[in-house]
Amino acid sequence: MDLSIRKPGLKSKLEKSPLVYTSLLCSLASFSIYVCTYSFRKGYTAGIYEGIKFLGIDYKAWLVIAQVMGYALSKFIGIRFIAELPKNKRAITMIQLLGIAWLALLGFALVPSPYGIFFMFVNGIPLGLIWGLVISYVEGRRATELIGAVLCSSFIFSSGLVKTIGRVLMAHFGTTESWMPFLVGLLFVPLVLLFIYLIEQVPDPTSEDIASRTERKPMNKKERLDFIRFFLPGLFFNVFIYILLTIMRDVRDNFEVEIWSDLGFKNNLSIYTQIDVPVSILVFSLVAFIILIKNNYKTFVLAHISILIGFFLIGIGGYLLQTHTIGGKSFMYFAALGLYMAYVPYSILFFERLIATFKYKSNMGFIIYLADSVGYLGSVGILLFKQFGTAHLSWGNFFVQVASWGSIIGVIGISLSFVYFSRKYISVTKKDEIQSELYLSSE
Repeated sequence: MDLSIRKPGLKSKLEKSPLVYTSLLCSLASFSIYVCTYSFRKGYTAGIYEGIKFLGIDYKAWLVIAQVMGYALSKFIGIRFIAELPKNKRAITMIQLLGIAWLALLGFALVPSPYGIFFMFVNGIPLGLIWGLVISYVEGRRATELIGAVLCSSFIFSSGLVKTIGRVLMAHFGTTESWMPFLVGLLFVPLVLLFIYLIEQVPDPTSEDIASRTERKPMNKKERLDFIRFFLPGLFFNVFIYILLTIMRDVRDNFEVEIWSDLGFKNNLSIYTQIDVPVSILVFSLVAFIILIKNNYKTFVLAHISILIGFFLIGIGGYLLQTHTIGGKSFMYFAALGLYMAYVPYSILFFERLIATFKYKSNMGFIIYLADSVGYLGSVGILLFKQFGTAHLSWGNFFVQVASWGSIIGVIGISLSFVYFSRKYISVTKKDEIQSELYLSSE
C-alpha cells in the first residue's frame, strides 16, 4: 500500500521547497509518531497492580519482563527486517505493527491475571520495529541531527506524558488498571494515522544530502557482516555501553512510579512531566548545538563527549544522593539529564556520523537494531536479576545502585571507544591520501 499523494500534491511541492520545510515536516511527523507509539507501549506502567503476584513475583514485574522480552526479540528480527525493508512498504508496515500492539492491549484488558503476561509479550514484538521504520525517513539528510533531536526528545517527553494520562484516567474517570493501557492507546489512534500519512509525504534525501552524509541503502547478509568486521572493536565498546543505557532507561521508565514513591513523591501526578519536559528541552538544545558543526568527524567526537558527560552526571547524582547532599528530586534530574545526554546521541547522532565520517555505504537501521537487540536482552537479564537476586531492594534503591555502577563502567567504555575510533580515522584518512596520490601519479 502506497500512502503518498500522486502528483500534483504535497509531496511534489515539498520536493521543490526549501530544506527547512521538509525538515520541519519530517521533525513534526517523526516526533508525533513516536509519541503515539509510546501510548501503546508504556501506558500500563502507570499502574501498580498492587497485591497481584505470580510464582511469588509481582505481577507488574512479570508484565515488564514479558514486554521487554518481546521487544528484545523484535530487535533481533529487526537486524534483517529493517535493513532490507523496501521504502514503499514502510507506512503500511507501521500501521500493521501498531494495530497488532493495540489489539494485544485489548487482550490484556479482557483476560484476568496472570494471563495478561502473554499479551504484554505480544505487545512488545511489533513495537520494537517502529523506531527503525521512523529512523529510515530521517537518516542520510543534512538536517538529520536536527530532525533526530526533535524525534529523540519524544521518548523523553512521551514517558511522562503517557504515565500522566494513564494516572488521570484511573484517578478521575474510574478506569481500571487492566483497561487503562488500551484506552490510552485509543486516544492516539487518529493522531498516529495522520502523522504516518504526513511522514510519507517527506521527499527522499537529495543529491546534496547524499554528497554530505553518504548514500544510505539496504544491506544484505554479507554487507552486514563486512560492516561488523570493519568496525568490530568500536562496535563492541559501544554496544556494551548501549546495554548499560538501555538497562537504566528501562528500569527508570517501567518502574518510575515505584521509584518516585520510594523517593517520597507518592501519588504526585505531575512529577513525571516536571522532570521530563525540562530535560527534553536541555537535551534538544545540546544536540541542536552539536549539529551546527558541519565536519562529520568533529561532530562524532562531540557525540563521544556528550555521552561521557552524561555518565559523569549520573555518577555525580548517585554519589550526592547516597551522601545525603541532595534529595530525591534533584537526583532524578541528574539521572534523567545524564541518561539522555548519553542515550540520545546513540539514537540518532552517533551512528549517523559514524557512517558519514568513514563514508561507509550502509544504513542506521542495521546498526541501531544490532545495538538494541543486545541492549534489550541485557534489560531482560537485569530485571530477572532484580527479582531473583536482589528482591530485598526496592525499585528506588535498585535504580540508584544500577545508575551508580553503570556510570563508572560507561565512562571507561566511551573513553576506549574514543581512542579506537580516533586511531581508525587517522588510519583510514592516511590510506585514502596514499590511494589518491597513487591515482594522481598514474595519471
